[in-house]
Amino acid sequence: MHLQRVQVPDFRVLKDVDITFEKDFNPRVFPLGSQNGGGKSTLLQLIFVLLHCSTKSERLPALKDLLSEFYLPEGEEKKILAIIDIWDGNKLVNLEFFVCSNYYVNLILDKPYDKFNSFDSNNFDSLSTIQEIISKFPNEESQLKQIIEQFDMYSRPNSNSSKRIPEHLKMQLSNLGIEFESIGVELLDEFSVNKIERDAKLQLLNKHKSILNNEKLLSDNIDIVLSWLREVNVEYIYNITTCNSENIVQNNVLLCRLTSVNGEVSREFLNNLSDKIFLAAPSTQIFLFLSRETRKSLFGNKSIYQSELVTINSRLSGLFTYDFLATDILIKLFKSAGDQDFKEALKTGEYGKNYKNLLEDLDFLLHDKQVNLTDDFSGLTFKLDRFKDSIELYPEDLSHGELKRFNIYVWLKYKNIENAIVLMDEVDLALHPDWQYRIATDLVEWEPSNQYILATHSYEVCESLTPSHVKILKPKLTERLAN
Repeated sequence: MHLQRVQVPDFRVLKDVDITFEKDFNPRVFPLGSQNGGGKSTLLQLIFVLLHCSTKSERLPALKDLLSEFYLPEGEEKKILAIIDIWDGNKLVNLEFFVCSNYYVNLILDKPYDKFNSFDSNNFDSLSTIQEIISKFPNEESQLKQIIEQFDMYSRPNSNSSKRIPEHLKMQLSNLGIEFESIGVELLDEFSVNKIERDAKLQLLNKHKSILNNEKLLSDNIDIVLSWLREVNVEYIYNITTCNSENIVQNNVLLCRLTSVNGEVSREFLNNLSDKIFLAAPSTQIFLFLSRETRKSLFGNKSIYQSELVTINSRLSGLFTYDFLATDILIKLFKSAGDQDFKEALKTGEYGKNYKNLLEDLDFLLHDKQVNLTDDFSGLTFKLDRFKDSIELYPEDLSHGELKRFNIYVWLKYKNIENAIVLMDEVDLALHPDWQYRIATDLVEWEPSNQYILATHSYEVCESLTPSHVKILKPKLTERLAN
């Protein structure tokens, strides 16, 4: 995969952005520079969220938070969010992400008006609500069973309770949508409990049938409309509810128009692409795909921000924060290498060299330090051979720069990030100038099949490649004066 071009007309600080990343350049490493506030991080996050989150339900909240302040200007029915060109190895696919009104969607469809088969973004919200209700059906059936058991207890001959119907049980039935008065029971006994059970179950069953029928009607309507959209190479992504500058609520929809991809496989293309886009950034970065309240907490209660970042990391598999050594990931990487060697031994009779090669790569990364697993495979140690007697170190003894290079390498290997688009923010942070200069070479050595886009302030990173590799956002970096 290769991101060949990105255009962003107007999103937050990004205005009239149009950048090309040539697929024939070697290496496919592109520094992205600007002064502070130029929008590098915003651009990387916009690309990442649009491509990584658009087709996966568990990732959609990130998309919602990113676009929480994106609205249609008064009098407009459509606004382009971003246009992204992707080279998939065989063809160039143009993706136009845009936000529009229901009216505009129906113009796209160009179908005779039919209130049952026309586009209405509210239908998607209604369907989600109904499906959430349906998911609670088993719980409602369990609640009814417990209520009937209470009726039975009150009706027993040895019960000291009055044989009148307890009001709190009537209320519990009402909460399930069951009308007790229609059952026609006034006093409790064995026969009345049987009638209550029979009639209450029937009412609940009919209620569930009605909801399921509504769900099917809505689902069928949505399937029809989505198929019509695919006929014109447009994919529905998500409903967008925002407030404009006058605090007027807008209910719009995010769509994606694809070229060079047949409508029948457009969803599959976006799904595959979502697993080929990655973002690495420091955890202190302001991530626009977190809620506004969470972003504000970075300047106050940082523990809230870090907690939310852990949560979003669990949902967005392509997100990586490279501040701390992920010991558990490295241990898994060692175990995986050992497992591969064992599988090779079963096939060929000789152990493979995956574990040995991994150790050699890590030792090369750390120069005069050797990494080792503890005997119980629960932690890591590092042996320093710089002095006459070797010294045992722990992850916290490594420098920030060592940890960062180490983390990036481990992340690429553990995630098997290959033939992918890798976006990296503040990649130069904490690296020695010499390491900044060679980070492009390192990345290509670690995984040459990827495209790397590096948001950076570092002259060393930019100067390690040709001027044509370096892409600039306004305001531009100022030239460094010669010594």
